[in-house]
Amino acid sequence: MDFELKTMTPARLCAEKTDALVALVGQTPASDSDALSSLIAQALKARDFEAKPGKLLAAYRPAGLAATRVVLAGVGDGSPKNIRSAITAAMGGFKGGNVQHVTVCLANASLPTSALARAVVLAGSDAAYSYTTTRSKPGPAMPVRMTLVADSAAAAKALQQGMDTGVALAKGIELAKEWANRPANHATPVLLAGAAKALGKLKGIKVDVLGPKEVEKLGMGSFMAVAQGTAQPLRFIVLHYQGAAKTAAPVVLVGKGITFDTGGISIKPAAEMDEMKFDMCGAASVLGTFRALAELQPTLNVVGLIPACENMPGGRAVKPGDVVTSMSGQTIEILNTDAEGRLVLCDALTYAERFKPRAVVDIATLTGACVIALGGVRSGMFATDDALADALHQAGEASMDLCWRMPLDEDYADGLKTHFADVANVAGRAAGAVTAAKFLQRFATSFPWAHLDIAGTAWKSGAAKGATGRPVGLLVEYLLGEAGRPAVKERSKAKAASAPRGSGRSGVGNKA
Repeated sequence: MDFELKTMTPARLCAEKTDALVALVGQTPASDSDALSSLIAQALKARDFEAKPGKLLAAYRPAGLAATRVVLAGVGDGSPKNIRSAITAAMGGFKGGNVQHVTVCLANASLPTSALARAVVLAGSDAAYSYTTTRSKPGPAMPVRMTLVADSAAAAKALQQGMDTGVALAKGIELAKEWANRPANHATPVLLAGAAKALGKLKGIKVDVLGPKEVEKLGMGSFMAVAQGTAQPLRFIVLHYQGAAKTAAPVVLVGKGITFDTGGISIKPAAEMDEMKFDMCGAASVLGTFRALAELQPTLNVVGLIPACENMPGGRAVKPGDVVTSMSGQTIEILNTDAEGRLVLCDALTYAERFKPRAVVDIATLTGACVIALGGVRSGMFATDDALADALHQAGEASMDLCWRMPLDEDYADGLKTHFADVANVAGRAAGAVTAAKFLQRFATSFPWAHLDIAGTAWKSGAAKGATGRPVGLLVEYLLGEAGRPAVKERSKAKAASAPRGSGRSGVGNKA
């Protein structure tokens, strides 16, 4: 979808020809100085419409307005959350129709702000997105252009920054959705590496791709163990965004890139196994974040690491009880081959050390336990550093891409002990999301580190099946905050005992 910002007086707006005019109506009393305001005032007075979030009233070719359709959409207090809900609801009425151009105005919604404009763009983009890559025919028709209207130059200035950020985020989120939605035979590790290479053509981005020989030379025995059961060759993707001096320490993002997860020898049940194409949503979110960075050009350095492979039950596949040696030198007993995400991530975390990062954030569809604990509302967030945890939490709140801090008490690591290696890759059902994070923490002791478990938020099942593009919004918001903040040399260690707790008995086995 294309977006633009125009400045119009109320009278000019009423004369604007458009397929659909969406008026965001808030709690401010409506005037009747023009045809649109009069329509809103009459509807409110007759109680045919309320300015509450989610309320809609549609009219076809109303008198005094040039728009073919007019939709009044209630936004309550005008918060970004309510704005997004209103746009989503209004856009739902245009699906499959002949609406190509939508104009959005702030009738009496609230004062124009950057956050409001961003909310409009993101909701519009999300509603208009349709996956078509492997379909023989296009999906239902949706609007292709949206115009946001400001009633003055001052309002336009306030809205423009939010619109620019929203457009950049929309491009990143759409890229993440696209690659996550593709079936595994259309999103192999090699094809995923190709998507990363395409980003290398954009300003400020450089991409390197390592194959099996390079990965073996690095000693990534844990990553290679996961990949050894499939005919698809692994790829280790390294993205660089340079927006600051070369000497400035980067933020490193590590995205789990299991392009399909059967569970390996510890094979999953057949029901809903098709959704394991989404097991590379962490990788997709890293690609999407770099797409947004290329648009926004913030003043910081970012490195993206994606260990990409399939987890298959072939004749060479790793077996329960096998012991492998990670890049760090630590040995791992693989008790469950379906806990493979942590095995590819741990080598990537060790690789991240070479960049002397200011912070490292890994993103993974890691555990079904996190879905039980937090559902699909918030991603699970674990962190060894309070400042990093706070920054991610605040970024989630600001972007409406929510996360919740989970504990990292050392007692949770007891279940990872084994007689046959330095560590086991699983610790049983209890607190499965936490013990998975404790495993990763062993490989992230050289830098401030956070882990986002997005198993519940990266995609939706059922009738709305498809990738959400999360947590691109959270990651970009966090990085924009870091761009305006000097690197901190010494950070306080997290106190796990004081962290908010999730469900105490959350483990139900591994989702990915």
